[in-house]
Amino acid sequence: MQTILGANGQIGEELARALKRNFTSDIRIVSRGAKKVNDTDEVFSADLSIREKAIEAVEGSEIAYFTLGLPISSDLWEKQFPLIVRNVIDACKINRTKLVFFDNTYMYPQDDRVLTEETIFDPVGRKGKVRREMAEMVLKEMQSGELEAVICRAPEFYGPGKTQSITNTLIFNNIKEGKKLKVPLSDAKMRSLIWTPDASSATALIGNTPDAFGQTWHLPVDGSHPTYKQFIGLASEVYGKRLKYSVVPKFIFKIGAMFNKSVKELQELLPRYEYHNVFDDSKFRKRFPDFEVTTYRKGMELIRDEQSSFRK
Repeated sequence: MQTILGANGQIGEELARALKRNFTSDIRIVSRGAKKVNDTDEVFSADLSIREKAIEAVEGSEIAYFTLGLPISSDLWEKQFPLIVRNVIDACKINRTKLVFFDNTYMYPQDDRVLTEETIFDPVGRKGKVRREMAEMVLKEMQSGELEAVICRAPEFYGPGKTQSITNTLIFNNIKEGKKLKVPLSDAKMRSLIWTPDASSATALIGNTPDAFGQTWHLPVDGSHPTYKQFIGLASEVYGKRLKYSVVPKFIFKIGAMFNKSVKELQELLPRYEYHNVFDDSKFRKRFPDFEVTTYRKGMELIRDEQSSFRK
């Protein structure tokens, strides 16, 4: 049995498909309102902030994948995330279950340095500090030898379906709606984005590779690291039309934060758009040389085709 905790977001759903496709049909889907992804899935609805429910959710599992997300709210993150991670860690230890912890880059410094698995944690803002606390909880258990675990870390998403990210919101959603595209702060900084199905497939692969445990892995990205100007230029080629965009300066976000809670919650994430944000996946590529990474062009073509099918 392999169990996905927080399974009905984009990463969890793609992970369920990847596990079914490549590794096992014995999959348990866990979330507050759990729904099958594959026909063969077992579903278990649970609030993982309740310790007993977390233990029950993991029971009988060889591997548990933590892919749970929460709405972008610092108050909610501080209250819920450390509690849930503690419960999941305890549940895995009690059930002798391996933990695959899906992570992001919020705890990293937001400057020009290339991000590797060895980059120090130096978060900006409350959400980054919560993600640091979560990662350190898992690392501490790994280092103690009391929990067999692995951390899979991904940069900002882009992708199909219900993928949620700043890039999807400001670029691809606006293309779909025929609106002018928007770029936060700068169109001249290099960026690393991960195709969400690649993130999930790579996580499934790591979870089913015994010698990958006890480590942190950066998940694979297209290594071209384009600027937003280059990214939108490529999208213009893919969509067959010139896509116009504007760069939104910091002061506009500050004004927006006064009137919109969602914009306010994004403030601490903005510094990463002022600098190059390059994500080094060379460790993964060396260990898994046969993994086929989706290029930006291919990803854009798939998003374009999906959007076209919705309009029909």
